[in-house]
Amino acid sequence: MEIRKKNSILIVDDELLNLKMLRSILHDEYTVFTAKDGQTAIEIATDEKPDLILLDILMPEMDGYEVLTKLKNDTETRHIPVIFITGLDSKSEEEKGLSMDAADYISKPFSPGIVNLRVKNQIQIVNQIRTIEMLSNLDQLTQIPNRRSLDQQLLSEWGRSIRENIPLSLMMIDVDKFKVYNDTYGHLQGDRVLKMIAEAIYVTLHRAGDYAARFGGEEFCVLLPGADIEGAMLVAEQVRKAIESLVFHCEDGTSAKVTISVGVHSLIPTVTDTIPELVAKADNALYAAKEAGRNCVRKYSA
Repeated sequence: MEIRKKNSILIVDDELLNLKMLRSILHDEYTVFTAKDGQTAIEIATDEKPDLILLDILMPEMDGYEVLTKLKNDTETRHIPVIFITGLDSKSEEEKGLSMDAADYISKPFSPGIVNLRVKNQIQIVNQIRTIEMLSNLDQLTQIPNRRSLDQQLLSEWGRSIRENIPLSLMMIDVDKFKVYNDTYGHLQGDRVLKMIAEAIYVTLHRAGDYAARFGGEEFCVLLPGADIEGAMLVAEQVRKAIESLVFHCEDGTSAKVTISVGVHSLIPTVTDTIPELVAKADNALYAAKEAGRNCVRKYSA
């Protein structure tokens, strides 16, 4: 049976009693993080990316308004909804919090029922948005990430590679003579082939950060964060062999095989490099694999 992953909540309050009370209310249903000051809250929010933040307003050194401003000004945390929990009960304070893009406002002393309901409402919104985003980033035929999702992942890993000075590799994959296969066996069978190829690519990747996507048509991409050219070429060859070993059974009782060509490029990006250059060079290597007779792997060569 699949175990449902709990949503996560960060509770921020400088009073230990409030932290304990809120944690006791929420810990059965959610993964709960706690912080007693604004700076710690920002660090936890950046590292853990909680689904929701419950934030006290009156805190020493950095109050809740300043914490919220810093969270909203950071691209990594600006999407996290924040519910203010505070002893300030004036309408002007509530209006100020909501005008700063707080998701909701709960006054102290709080009741467990109100806390549970308002948290539940925000978590439902978060999960609905996440489901919509997941579907919009999924290729409907192969059920792996689509080009839009790949672009987002590339942007994220590109920035990380620059910050950490680590390599980033990209594989461009094309199914050899796929038009001939489609013309011979029909588009429905062609769709089945694309599904099986996507699955074979996916199961061949072993590292958690490796990312496969359908680039479009019969083209696929694999993003390999942290992999140098030697490691990327090894993975590319493993994928090529996995596809070559597949047997596709056709409706007329016959069977067929397909092969792929793979182009690979790897670099440690700097601020002067660009993502389009990475994609273009991997595509150039793919063209070299096609020119070499297909069913092979080639790395970019200037």
